[in-house]
Amino acid sequence: MKIAVIGYSGSGKSTLARELGKRHRAKVLHLDSVHFLPGWLERTREEEKKIVKRFLDSHSSWVIDGNYMKLFFGRRMREADQIIILEFNRFSSLYRILKRYHTYKGRRRPDMAKGCSEKVDAEFLRWVLYEGRTKEKQDVLKAVKRRYPEKTVVLKNQRQLGRFTGTY
Repeated sequence: MKIAVIGYSGSGKSTLARELGKRHRAKVLHLDSVHFLPGWLERTREEEKKIVKRFLDSHSSWVIDGNYMKLFFGRRMREADQIIILEFNRFSSLYRILKRYHTYKGRRRPDMAKGCSEKVDAEFLRWVLYEGRTKEKQDVLKAVKRRYPEKTVVLKNQRQLGRFTGTY
């Protein structure tokens, strides 16, 4: 089973990916942990691509969470048996981000790169509320839904996510 989990920041992509990885006994790759190095430094695009390509080439069953358009997005969508799009509204995402911050404040969460303690700053809040939801980004999600309707599941709130996972 190959599952791609995409959607808005703070919607629960990484948590869902972890759960699905356990359920399907699949390797999980969190693209945030590929992108960031300790201290929130960014890895080079070439190095990121090598890591993701190696992962895709070496696993017959996987769960990958994250959008990262330049990291084999098309290949991930084509190869996925299921695509899950989390489209929580901006205020639900903000609430989830603040809850996550409270849980992991000063510590690294399991899906993040080593040396990247949980933080919330103005730049990240702006991303969650606005920049991560531009028309361009919305159009990408719409295009995935149009191109792969038979294997795409769209979840817009916690209730739908709970029903999907069987935890609600």
